[in-house]
Amino acid sequence: MSDFYSNNTNNGDNGSSTNESTNTNQTNGSYSYKKDEINQGESYYQWSPYDDGRRNKKAKKSSGFGAKLGKTAAIALVFGLVAGLAFQSVVVVSSKFFKEETPQVAQTQESSSNSSSTGKLSSAATASTTSSTVTTDVSSIVENVLPAIVQVTNAGLKEYMTFFGTVQQPTTSAGSGIIVSQDEDNIYIATNNHVVSGAETLTITFNDGEAVEGTIKGTDSSCDLAVVSVAIKDIKEDTLSEIKVATLGDSDATVVGEAAIVIGNAMGYGTSVTNGIISAKDREVSITDDDGNVVTNSLLQTNAAVNPGNSGGALLNAKGEVIGIVSAKLAEESVEGMGYAIPISYAWNIIQQMVDNDVVSELEASYLGIAGRDITSEMSEQYNIPVGVYVAQVVAGSGAEAAGIETEDVITSFNGRKVTSVNTLNNIMKYLAAGSTVEVTVAKADNDYQEETIEVTLTHKIESVQ
Repeated sequence: MSDFYSNNTNNGDNGSSTNESTNTNQTNGSYSYKKDEINQGESYYQWSPYDDGRRNKKAKKSSGFGAKLGKTAAIALVFGLVAGLAFQSVVVVSSKFFKEETPQVAQTQESSSNSSSTGKLSSAATASTTSSTVTTDVSSIVENVLPAIVQVTNAGLKEYMTFFGTVQQPTTSAGSGIIVSQDEDNIYIATNNHVVSGAETLTITFNDGEAVEGTIKGTDSSCDLAVVSVAIKDIKEDTLSEIKVATLGDSDATVVGEAAIVIGNAMGYGTSVTNGIISAKDREVSITDDDGNVVTNSLLQTNAAVNPGNSGGALLNAKGEVIGIVSAKLAEESVEGMGYAIPISYAWNIIQQMVDNDVVSELEASYLGIAGRDITSEMSEQYNIPVGVYVAQVVAGSGAEAAGIETEDVITSFNGRKVTSVNTLNNIMKYLAAGSTVEVTVAKADNDYQEETIEVTLTHKIESVQ
């Protein structure tokens, strides 16, 4: 295993450089993108339609007696066909028209059972009507959900390296948020970590246009989630009476092809709505955050338009339930309709922890007692060990040593949450005080990496033994 440990760093570095040198990297259903290919809401761009090169071309005209004679013959032939086929030809033409206008319906029709021609056309017409109702008229859903959606404006400072050294410049970015909880003193808004990252001040704008300052309650960079609180005493009564807590759905029950709606602060222009379908589930998408950490999430994919500023907004089902928190889109000229959202069934436990708990102070901070490295999916396949945190060192006297965690083990779950990186582990532990006892799932190196769950009592943070 010493060879593995030395190769681990190389493989990790190689994986990082691969991501930055290619546009996309697909391995076993996972997708890895460069940061500049992922639109995360902190910048804006101007888009203009491309010229396909045919705009200035003119159609050639036929002239002369031969052409006229040909047209006359064609008209006569068409007239004869119309007289012979009568109503049936009208149905076929209508079918072709709907195929051009609604390609989803055309695909459904082509993959249906081997019924008669007339039966297939009737089914397509019915499907067209149903699809139109579900995917185009979402006004009642939107009206009900809008009071739970907010705009998030982040005013901060960004550092730039110049010839004269490091320079700080003020920046402003826009994102979205969802009201997910309320108590006697505060309302709580779920959003993305990258939406609030680096904020000096956060401004929350409600659906009626009222703007109030918000406070970051908690963040988790390992899954790109954050919670912002707003004091109820700072909100006007008229605005407070209109605010709603969003209804959360079950993203695990979502099926590919069902209707989807995205609501958020697109381009920072204010709340807007787009719609489409759920294109895919469990898409593993990896990006590098501002701190250099690789963030990998298993996301919902939708073809509903996602634009800068939509980050932190809501992905809804046809019932108006939140099934995802919009996180990113693939921004590449050759790609359309690939937006991603964090599934709410996964996100909710993390959000609730941030709502219910505060980050512990440095004096109360807990310590597990290991030095670890990330095991990515690529490393897992290469070395046939689980994805998680590889234990490179165990600190003497720590909770990890007392619980029987050993070097070369792999931590796969911590306090009920799947662990995919050291960053994930750190984000979980910052809410746990020293003395807390947690369940840890460990793949044991001395047992062919079979998993076992043990209890670990966390100690106070101490310096690791060199």
